[in-house]
Amino acid sequence: MQISKEQLTLVNDRIQALLKSGSFYGKKLAEAGISSVSSPEEFCKLPFSEKNDLREAYPLGLMTAPEEEIVRIHSSSGTTGTPVIIPYTQKDVDDWATMFARCYEVAGITKKDRIHITPGYGLWTAGIGFQLGCEKLGAMAIPMGPGNTEKQLEMMQSLGSTVLCSTSSYALLLTEEIEKRGIRDKIKLKKGVIGSERWSDKMRARIHDGLGIELYDIYGLTEIYGPGIGINCEHNTGMHIWDDFIYLEIIDPQTGEPVPDGDFGEIVITTLVKEGAPLIRYRTHDLSRIIPGECPCGRHYPRIDVIQGRTDDMMKIKGVNVFPKQIEEVLANFSEISSEYQIRISHLDGKDTMRIYVETNGSVDFNGLSKRIAEQVKSRIGFTPIVKVVEIGVLPRSMKKTARVIDERYD
Repeated sequence: MQISKEQLTLVNDRIQALLKSGSFYGKKLAEAGISSVSSPEEFCKLPFSEKNDLREAYPLGLMTAPEEEIVRIHSSSGTTGTPVIIPYTQKDVDDWATMFARCYEVAGITKKDRIHITPGYGLWTAGIGFQLGCEKLGAMAIPMGPGNTEKQLEMMQSLGSTVLCSTSSYALLLTEEIEKRGIRDKIKLKKGVIGSERWSDKMRARIHDGLGIELYDIYGLTEIYGPGIGINCEHNTGMHIWDDFIYLEIIDPQTGEPVPDGDFGEIVITTLVKEGAPLIRYRTHDLSRIIPGECPCGRHYPRIDVIQGRTDDMMKIKGVNVFPKQIEEVLANFSEISSEYQIRISHLDGKDTMRIYVETNGSVDFNGLSKRIAEQVKSRIGFTPIVKVVEIGVLPRSMKKTARVIDERYD
């Protein structure tokens, strides 16, 4: 997927705005002697931007529009270092709302829906993004935020919520709680818009079957507006990306070179019209691929596959590179276990150890199951893990994102 002339024009507008403002990234472009690009080839030679660059700009070094035009800031969590602060102009907020409303429309959500919003509000972009799109669409927003599951279920029943917006982890927790209480017939949910973390096919099936709802993957990240820059349609052939607002590339994460459409690699995003903090060739570290061809729905927006993981997901254990998705794919072969799992990595007596915790019900032979899982994992990654089988419900559930990999070697 090559950048178009129209998109190049928008990129040049953003480059000029960055240079004029003297913002952190504008100075980097000036130092590199970059003032414009005239071809797709030149665009591909533009330097990447990275999260560490954005952290260096803390607190407001990314601000490109005049301060009097900034109406809001959002921020990454900062759990892995200095937070990234992203300023927004009113146009940025409006554009984000437009994209998010488009996501709802693609999912078949209308003004008649009642949208139950559980992601967090505040500096994080999630909750307020879901609400912005809801209001732009003209549907009823139920801005619950995270937590207080009892209140969530009470409001779902009282207000007849028809759309659930949440992380996959919280959607699973709600599914289990609804089943425990035997209130599924009192819940009016029809659709779920799920974002902010990768989720397995097994987990998707568990939520779909448990709630009886259509599920849609929404994509986005704090640095690039937030959630709402893409969603899958009813044909479920990948997430449509709004290329009138952003340009998306897939690169080889090792070489930085573009990969052919259809090949997996790292997502790189350029904001085409963002004013508060434009980003050019921003490396997201998310892994996916551009799906070639047209979608059966007839929309001409490019599509990407579901997020496969992150380049920084990789674990090095006993000299072997292991990705959580490899373990996930093995666990998917065992119908006896739930969708939940946890990987713990330790360093004991000079050796790395990987423990995999899985859940099942009491009718299964725990020892036999753990041996069979360990054998299949070994055949996939080359060494034998310790597999611990526990009762369903023992592993932690989360109202936000679930930590599935815990590396205790560096605690």
